[in-house]
Amino acid sequence: MSEGERAEELTELVENNDLTGIRLWLAEHRPYEIADELSRMAGSQAIIPFRLLDKDRELEVFEELDPGQQQAILLGLRDTAFHEILEEMDPDDRARLIGEAPAKIATRALAGLSPAERRMTAALLGYPEDSVGRYMTPETVVLHRDLTVGRALEIVRAKGADAETIYTLPVVTDGRRLVGTVTLGDLVVNDARLLKDVVDVLAPRVRATHQAEDAARLMQEANLVSLPVVDSEDRFVGLLTFDDALELIEAADSEDMARQSGASPVGDHYVSVGVLRLVGARSVWLMLLIVAATLTVNVMQVYETTLEEVTALAVFVPMLIGTGGNVGAQSATAIVRALAVGEVRVRDLPRVIWKEARVGLLLGLMLAGLALAIGALLVGFQVAVVVAVSVIAICTWAAIIGSSMPLLARKVGVDPAVVSSPMVATLVDATGLIIYFSVARLILHI
Repeated sequence: MSEGERAEELTELVENNDLTGIRLWLAEHRPYEIADELSRMAGSQAIIPFRLLDKDRELEVFEELDPGQQQAILLGLRDTAFHEILEEMDPDDRARLIGEAPAKIATRALAGLSPAERRMTAALLGYPEDSVGRYMTPETVVLHRDLTVGRALEIVRAKGADAETIYTLPVVTDGRRLVGTVTLGDLVVNDARLLKDVVDVLAPRVRATHQAEDAARLMQEANLVSLPVVDSEDRFVGLLTFDDALELIEAADSEDMARQSGASPVGDHYVSVGVLRLVGARSVWLMLLIVAATLTVNVMQVYETTLEEVTALAVFVPMLIGTGGNVGAQSATAIVRALAVGEVRVRDLPRVIWKEARVGLLLGLMLAGLALAIGALLVGFQVAVVVAVSVIAICTWAAIIGSSMPLLARKVGVDPAVVSSPMVATLVDATGLIIYFSVARLILHI
């Protein structure tokens, strides 16, 4: 059975209020599958199958949901069930949910927590919104450097059930200052007697105020299962786990993709997002771009006399601005991705411009030959030369603009994805026309 048929089956069961059928469907599917189908429903519908889940699966399904869907589910629960779910959530997941929830839900959530869970949640909420402190788990097994390996294993067995992860174990000195980490595997198979002999003192670590996305990318590059997080005095405060890192990278990539297409990120499951919300996410950018596109109109007006003298030039305007926009968008997309994964930095701007300028030049030379042949057949050789030379100049210029804008945006603290494809294409359209008509005046003497 396909995913679409499964979704229609559960939706049909809910619409028919077939409680027995819903229970059977839930019993046959895994938590992540259930969460995916609930995400496709309105909150008022999703609450029905959620309430029919077994207690031991309820939390698993809830933690798989997007924050928006979690809030919708919580609003449909009675106080007892509401507080039970929040109490049992991992502190990092709970902090993110409360941090994104409306004040009414956040106040209700914090008020119902036990003192210990409230303290942990409040501590995580005290970190900046996009920092790794919001995503780390404080529920870990911490080992002192002076322990023996045998005693360390005893502590892991005693406290491991209450920790979110035991595969990476932080090793500290007095005052919880981080020395390094040791993996559970190293503890089990190593012949060393003392813990200090097996600890990895070079293990990467980040500050709790560090950008969460950057920390997740570091884990990806270093192939880490967990990443230790410390405060400003190098005291251990938590671990960023691989599942949270994957979610961070996925969210960041989705946000970049939305911004590269000229829209604001929506965040929630596409199927459950309303039409008006999608319109709102896209309309602002489209209005900004249409205002920016008036630059092209102004350029056309300035060179109106040139077009009147050689009307054949107008035939190639769409081709030239389209080609320039495409080249610029390709460069911008490549640099935004390279920035995201740490392949380039702002200080690489001169090298990037030099490389992309040569790429644009070679692409322009390749396309110029084709443009020359097409132009010669349609409007004659002289105008075709104008088009060919313009293609070379526009492609080179577009590659420079497309590669430099994301880096300059990062330098001034703006998300590079914001100034990617649509914005670059709009700018290249206007400047490309200036190049085209300038070349025409020079070659045609008009």
